[in-house]
Amino acid sequence: MGGKILIIGGGYAGIAAAKKLAAKFKKQDDIAITVVDKQPFHTLMTELHEVAGRRVEPASVRIPYSKIFSASKVTVKLDAITSIDFKKKQAASETASYPYDYLILGAGAEPEFFGIPGVKENSFTLWSYDDAMKLRFHLDAVFEKAVAEPDPEKQKKALTFVVAGAGFTGIEMAGELLEWRDEMCQKWLIDKSKVRIVIVEAMPSILPIFEKDLAGKIEAYLKKHDVELMTGTAITGAEPGVVKLKTGAALETSTFIWTAGVTGNGFADSLGLSAGPFGKNPPDPSKKNRKGRLLVTNEMRSVDYPDVFAVGDNLWFIEDGKPLPQIVETAIQTGATAAENIIADIEGKPAKQFKSDYHGFMVSVGGKYAVSNAMGIKLSGIFAQAMKHFVNLHYLIGIAGINQCWEYIKHEFLDIETHRSFVRGFGAYKSRGYWALPLRLWVGLMWVFEGVNKIGEGWLAWSSGSKSTWMFSSWIIQAGSDAAQAGDAATAASGAVTAASGAADAVSAASGAVDAAAGAVGAAASQFKAVWDLTNPIFDSQGAVATWFRTTFMDGIMSYIPFQGFQLMVVLVEIAIGLCMIGGLFTWLAGAISIAMCLVFTLSGMFEWYKVWFIFTGFLLLGGAGRAFGLDCWVIPFFKKWWNGTYIARKFYLYFDGNSK
Repeated sequence: MGGKILIIGGGYAGIAAAKKLAAKFKKQDDIAITVVDKQPFHTLMTELHEVAGRRVEPASVRIPYSKIFSASKVTVKLDAITSIDFKKKQAASETASYPYDYLILGAGAEPEFFGIPGVKENSFTLWSYDDAMKLRFHLDAVFEKAVAEPDPEKQKKALTFVVAGAGFTGIEMAGELLEWRDEMCQKWLIDKSKVRIVIVEAMPSILPIFEKDLAGKIEAYLKKHDVELMTGTAITGAEPGVVKLKTGAALETSTFIWTAGVTGNGFADSLGLSAGPFGKNPPDPSKKNRKGRLLVTNEMRSVDYPDVFAVGDNLWFIEDGKPLPQIVETAIQTGATAAENIIADIEGKPAKQFKSDYHGFMVSVGGKYAVSNAMGIKLSGIFAQAMKHFVNLHYLIGIAGINQCWEYIKHEFLDIETHRSFVRGFGAYKSRGYWALPLRLWVGLMWVFEGVNKIGEGWLAWSSGSKSTWMFSSWIIQAGSDAAQAGDAATAASGAVTAASGAADAVSAASGAVDAAAGAVGAAASQFKAVWDLTNPIFDSQGAVATWFRTTFMDGIMSYIPFQGFQLMVVLVEIAIGLCMIGGLFTWLAGAISIAMCLVFTLSGMFEWYKVWFIFTGFLLLGGAGRAFGLDCWVIPFFKKWWNGTYIARKFYLYFDGNSK
């Protein structure tokens, strides 16, 4: 049974549903999966505060759909659905129509202003990527303007920041503000006491969903960093530059950030579907239904149409006497349930009933402090911050692979410029590529010499036999070696031994003189002894490590390669490494092969301590040293673009930086 599956919204729920459906029906051409969204990227909503507070770059919260759904059967349409005909099974925008057999509504939520006059018109919100960018630019502008303001009262107003709401979003935004405040005050030489950050909360305490001990730690941290908490204080209105409080007081500010609540989506509210009721059962008919919170069954189906599913912030479902919270885990789990029930319908199998499985909650206060209760484990400080990063990485690897995890690590730790992470600036500093140029050239020259020297030693003189037997066990005969020649060589060697025995007497005669000389040298050497003889091999060629390596790796596959080919390969690889390093061509690959070659030589017991620098230099050259005065400046961007467009890169998310298709 085929079908057209339409998903409206590319949020957490929409992505979860689309990924599960695509994995199930990847080989069924009669199943079409379409995601419709206004933006070309999935937004990490839980990290918007980091962008707004200028902790990370905007790209850190955007994951292109072209990356998420690369090499899959999911089609993404950039459009805005304006209406849905549920009887004809067709959604429409201003320019196109989208027929469906199954529809998943995941259009997200909107800020809830509770009808308080002036709040919507005079506040910043933090519920979309555009919101975060608008606030980001405003914060920079208002601070720079305040620095130059001669009027103390106007400056005080400009440097007052009011956050409405002490839930997750409000606390995390306040945390970004306090770190941003410290950074800007240092930059402009402003006394931190002039900057006022105020959190206004109508409830008697902050983070009501958290245990009291964890919420208490957050409260103590905020107060320690001079953030004012006004709990039990409702906001009754707002005007340009003024926030009115129920107490009759008013806060003058140039930055009023509203995070006090969210509701369903206005688009979902306009569809005419049954929404979650206010009040207890039976619902109070005098009260309106909940805006955009669509009533669903335990299969996430709309109570009005069995082929329509509502997920994430668009649903209203009571579990254990409570409505499902509007959080990320709800979105992911309900999206997955909707997908599983569409699969069940198509395959004629029993439907799945939703059962939540929440793993806990966590909240960060800037990049250096957090608290969490994940799977019953309570953490605070850097351990909780690490847990939050781990959870984010777990999500990212599921939707966009290891490449996106690496991008996240770079944004959060390696590229961060302001030390605003729980490891501060550790690992974030970068050295210029041109400082590595002399080292790159020298190492390249050394590798060329290594290869050329092997030619001089007869590695390419096949008639003289193998020169690489030292890499194998004594009983192994390399392919291409002539055993008979080996026997002749042994016979000739026995003659030489006989001849040498005659010289033994002369050697014995000389040994007395040598012993006398050795005694004198030893007496002198006893005054000065080497602490560490760097000419010794790292591993003894007959020791346990070298023997294990030979018998495990070299004596197997490598011994079947004709010694002529093996030696030619080693010589050419060494010279190629050197030339690539000198020319700055594929320097990363040359550095990686350099490390691998050195490890082989080391484990074979033929690498002395004074050569270890080759290995560590290889790691240094992995950092793009060929981009400075090297051919990689032009070659690598071209290669990355080509590779990122290949099917393998798209299927397994093996991108360099970003996808090309």
